[in-house]
Amino acid sequence: MFSARGSHTDQLPDMAAFERLKKDVRAVKNDIADLTDQITGALNEFAEKAGKQARNRYQKARSDADSALDDLSERSGAMMDAAQKAASSMEETLEDAISQRPLATLGLAVGLGVLIGMTLRR
Repeated sequence: MFSARGSHTDQLPDMAAFERLKKDVRAVKNDIADLTDQITGALNEFAEKAGKQARNRYQKARSDADSALDDLSERSGAMMDAAQKAASSMEETLEDAISQRPLATLGLAVGLGVLIGMTLRR
């Protein structure tokens, strides 16, 4: 059935080439799997770092906003206290002026009333 140049001897080199090709394909598949693992690891590491940076920046921004709000609250409280003291001081000064010069105060009030009345008539 087989000749001297039979197909059986021709198949041996083909089988060896086929086995080498199978081995190369397996190596390429393994390389692709390793590369996929490396890329996945790098992406996960990048995502973790980006998440940490975002959380840190959010916490810093929140801390800055809280600090600014506290500062604003302190300043507005101080301004309110100063305004209350000024109003109280003006009230005391006005009371002192009225009690020290009651007739002058009455004359001033009458004069202002007359001026306002004249202005409104026009």
